[in-house]
Amino acid sequence: MMKNGVFDMALEQLDTTAKRIKLNPNIHRVLRHCEKELTVSCPVVMNDGRIEVFEGHRVQHSSARGPCKGGIRFHQDVSVDEVKALAMWMTWKCAVVNIPFGGAKGGVQVDVTKLEKEEIRRLTRRFTVNIMPIIGPRHDIPAPDVNTNAETMGWIMDTVSMYQGSTVLDIVTGKSLDLGGSAGRKEATGRGVMLNTMELLKRWQIDPSKTSVAVQGFGNVGSVSADLLHKEGCRIVAVSDVSGAYYNPAGLPIRDMLEYCATSKNNTLEGFDAAGVSKIKNAELFELDVDILVPAALEKQITKENAEKVKARAIIEGANGPTTPEAERIMTKNGKVVVPDILANSGGVVVSYFEWVQSIQSFFWDENEVNKNLKKVIVRAFEDVWNLAQRDKIMLRDAATQIAVQRVAQAMEYRGIFP
Repeated sequence: MMKNGVFDMALEQLDTTAKRIKLNPNIHRVLRHCEKELTVSCPVVMNDGRIEVFEGHRVQHSSARGPCKGGIRFHQDVSVDEVKALAMWMTWKCAVVNIPFGGAKGGVQVDVTKLEKEEIRRLTRRFTVNIMPIIGPRHDIPAPDVNTNAETMGWIMDTVSMYQGSTVLDIVTGKSLDLGGSAGRKEATGRGVMLNTMELLKRWQIDPSKTSVAVQGFGNVGSVSADLLHKEGCRIVAVSDVSGAYYNPAGLPIRDMLEYCATSKNNTLEGFDAAGVSKIKNAELFELDVDILVPAALEKQITKENAEKVKARAIIEGANGPTTPEAERIMTKNGKVVVPDILANSGGVVVSYFEWVQSIQSFFWDENEVNKNLKKVIVRAFEDVWNLAQRDKIMLRDAATQIAVQRVAQAMEYRGIFP
């Protein structure tokens, strides 16, 4: 395990909860470990004929409550330490919203900006074959994550289907609609961020039209979050992506920015310009005097180094693990509220569950039904977490993790330890 790695962060959160709720030490010991860790080498023939070898991982943390569930990311910083942490967080995420999945995650260490589309396709298919021994519709169901999308899921589904000799729609979620995907799946994570934000504002009795928001990350989660919050009346004053941060205290033209990204090189905001919009440093976005800050990029973005500078009243975690435990303690002491990742960005896995159910039944819902059911699940989960936090005077993260750990522990108690 990497010292001071992101998995240490996940373990610290589990250990804190276990101590507070006096978790059975035997259950605690099991939950500190992942059930399966598979590391694979993926040789890929590149377009120029040379062979590159990429390392990939698939980790299953817990299947106590059902098949494991979690995305696959393609990123140059992927490590087994990161994938283990993300798999553990997926276990809590599925449990806190009370869907019958356990947690898994996968990733390949690769800089996709340096690969052609055909090379990415070959890498995806090779990685899929390498992890096929442990994935399956009743075992472990992958989904999109950083730098993967519906097309990637289509390649995975097709690869498995070729080996099985029949079309296996329920092997992955996040597929395109033509391949058995669910309406509303692409927007689901961002919609969950919006719903959690609205629930928080409701409890604070704050009008969305009087709410300013900064969003770090303008990929699928960040852009959809910004768009939906904007539609709810919030003023989006800043967004950022790899090209930099864009700021307008009067509010950004989110719809124009989305349209720009759809056709720009690498789908970034590089070169975007509009009246009143200025460029600021990415680090400055965290320090803006806004009501809501949505970190929707990668892990460990708010640390003890910049936590004191965060002025936002609430942090809604669109990304997984964007806030370190030390940073959260600092911000909590300063009166900030953090809606944790396992609750804030759970919309994606909730609709993935809906997609899995639809694929099994071969009966599909319209988008209104998907969004209505998603809202029902998110509102109920937020209420559970909020009420526990208020009752026990603890942070929302502690409340969410407590609910999740108790649900997983209960399932383990009922099942017992094999053999």
